[in-house]
Amino acid sequence: MSRVVVRPLHKDDEGEWRRLWTAYLAFYETVLPEEIFASTFARLTGETADGEYRGLLATLDGKPVGLAHYLFHRSCWTINSICYLQDLFADPEVRGSGIGRALIEGVYAKAEEAGAPEVYWMTQDFNATARKLYDRIADKTPFIVYQKNF
Repeated sequence: MSRVVVRPLHKDDEGEWRRLWTAYLAFYETVLPEEIFASTFARLTGETADGEYRGLLATLDGKPVGLAHYLFHRSCWTINSICYLQDLFADPEVRGSGIGRALIEGVYAKAEEAGAPEVYWMTQDFNATARKLYDRIADKTPFIVYQKNF
């Protein structure tokens, strides 16, 4: 029987993290420069204060197969910080085996441990496979996202 473990990202995970995050970015047809990779990994494996991203890695029988990036931030609507799940990815060959769910539940556990009253995330409309999971483990909100890039 295969064993899924979700654990915090460590500094010695950089090679596998880069492989997974590169594949995640490719899914969204995005390429980022090396300086973003280096900066992001340093943030994910550095201090874990509010406002800094944290990372989880999912392994299947010891092999890294998924990642999640999340952070805690203040809200004007609560006393405790809330949790934003920014990135979630599972290798295509293990999708449907519970990796995504295990990573989200890992973020849920970190949020509960921190006293956060909420975990939220966004996905693109076309991400139908992931949305099937999300519809089972969270509530879809009526919010629409607006963005202005500079």
